[in-house]
Parts: sequence; structure tokens; C-alpha cells
Amino acid sequence: MTVQLSLFEKETETDAAKAPRSDLVNVASVPMRSPFRYAGGKTWLVPRIRTWLKERGGPDKELFEIFAGGGIVSLTAIFEDLVGSVTMVELDEGVAAVWQVITQGNAQWLADKIATFELTPESARDAIARGAQSVEDLAFATIVKNRVNRGGILADGASFVKYGESGKGILSRWYPKTLKRRILEIDLVRDRIHFIQGDGFDICRLNQSRIDALFFIDPPYVKAGRRLYKYSEIDHERLFHQAYRLKGDFLMTYDDNIEIRQLADMCGFEMRPIAMKTTHHAEKSELLIGRNLDWLDD
Repeated sequence: MTVQLSLFEKETETDAAKAPRSDLVNVASVPMRSPFRYAGGKTWLVPRIRTWLKERGGPDKELFEIFAGGGIVSLTAIFEDLVGSVTMVELDEGVAAVWQVITQGNAQWLADKIATFELTPESARDAIARGAQSVEDLAFATIVKNRVNRGGILADGASFVKYGESGKGILSRWYPKTLKRRILEIDLVRDRIHFIQGDGFDICRLNQSRIDALFFIDPPYVKAGRRLYKYSEIDHERLFHQAYRLKGDFLMTYDDNIEIRQLADMCGFEMRPIAMKTTHHAEKSELLIGRNLDWLDD
């Protein structure tokens, strides 16, 4: 089975290099909202998300992002008023802790903790080791781990950045002022964000009859997920069956391979390959899957 690595969100405080092809999104043109540099992040997909939500969304709609991760789709939807509210769902305890702290009233604490932290390899290891002490400590440990690990990978076994950009090592992705600003900006709209630590399948099932709900489904990919995520094993066939039962519209993203195409065909879904870039600037394509993708032509 052919597997393509998802894009790691590129984050610097200067513009990234522009994509050489007109159908490839220049991620520097997309507002970076998330405090994560998330493995498999969908910053490159944001322009198409906007088009989808302008067609299907509105103030009376609720968007469910059931594998939330870095949450860029939910954040875009809220900051740009494309839906009335969002529900973010994430199973990973560390990622969930970050969203719980931010959306449940303790964003200022996390922002200040990041802004005043003196990052060194030793202090990073200490912060990560203290993660089990409280939800707040786990949230901070997760942000540190996300920023010092290679590619932002949070899965067990991921190692610290060694050389990094311009030889800065683990400091090459540590932007405390930027992280503080992003967290406090999310805090301003948290009344429209509902976060659930749980199983996305359960949330889909509980809301499958709602015609006022939209679902963005970006699961761990078939093989790459094993390297990138703590909870990487899912039943892909079951996920397609669940999507088939949704009354509200959905948009699904996947790696482009024969197994996924067969599942989409089985459910009668439409598929479109979409150009993207990996972290290493290799041009690849991923699949967008939905009931009707005519809005892409707009």
C-alpha cells in the first residue's frame, strides 16, 4: 500500500517559500492560528476548507472536527465566522490537555508559562517529566514536547531536534511571543468552542441525525499514523460506514491509495486528489472525499 506522509505545519516568524505550482497552496498566505506544529496538520487545505464552509456553513451550523489534533480547521471556521460554533474532539491525553486548558478558562496561565519559560534541553526534559502532575502541567509539557521534538511528533519514541534551523537546535521552533499571542486570541473566542476528550466515532454516532452539523474528518492515515500519533490504529472501514450514516455534510481527507479509494467507491462518495507539499518540499497529493465535491469547481 502506498503511503504518503502528511504535511507538518511549517511555522516561522518570516514568510515560507512560495509553492512553485499554482495549484499548491502557499501556507505563508494562511493565518497560523494553532499553538501546535502538528504532524499531519491541514494548513495547506485551509483555502478549500473556506470554500466548503462558505457553501455549506453559516451561523446556524456547528462544525465537528473529530480528529482535532492541531485544530486548524476549527480555528479557521471560528475566526472567520464560517460557522456558529465548533466541537473539537481529540483522544490523545496530551493534546486534549492543551485544548482543555485553553477553552476552559486557563489560557492566560498557559500563555504566561510559555512566555517566561527558559528553554534548554534540561528544562525541556524536566517539564515533560512533570506532565503527569496536573492537566495544566500536561498541557505545558505537551506544548514543550511538540516544539522540541523533530517534526513536532508527539508519539512515543520521538527525539529532540538536534541541529534545527541555522543550528539553533531545540530553540528553532520555540516562539514564546507567537505562542502566547495565539493562545490568548483563541481565548477570546472560546465561548464558541466546545472541546471533548474522547472517541470521534462516538461523537459522530451521537450527532449523525443532525442536519445542522458539519463534520471534518482527518483520521490518522493508514501507515504514516503509526509513526506520528499515540492513537494511530483505527478501523478505516468502520469510519467510512459512519460517514455514510451522517445526515449533515462531511469532508474527509486521506492518503491516496487503493484501499481508501475502494472504501470511498463502496459508499458512493466522490474523490478528488489535491496537491500538497510535505515537510521536505516534495510534491504529493492527498484525497478529499465527500458526498458531493462540486463546490471545489468554484
